[in-house]
Amino acid sequence: MAETVGSAGDGAVARVNPTELRVLVRYFAAAAEASGSSEETVTLAVGQGAVPTLHSLRSLLENRYGEPMVKVLASGSFLVDGTVRRDPAFPLEPRDAPSRVDILPPFAGG
Repeated sequence: MAETVGSAGDGAVARVNPTELRVLVRYFAAAAEASGSSEETVTLAVGQGAVPTLHSLRSLLENRYGEPMVKVLASGSFLVDGTVRRDPAFPLEPRDAPSRVDILPPFAGG
């Protein structure tokens, strides 16, 4: 299922053409169980000047993996370039340094 994306830096985010964006998504713990893999490259649509967001990524993953992923994403975290992002409107777009989105389930303990 994982697809290699070449080019800038480590290729974590690469614009394939003006209408789509490929994003490297890495899964950890329960998120990996829900997806059945530790990482994959997903393609998000780019439309009429609109930039894909965390919301569009979340919707794609929930539709693809169903209830197990819905449960993980309900209380898990998105890390974009190592920074926790909670705003569903956060844009996923190519920048000088490629982006990577890590999906982390909630962790127990203190």
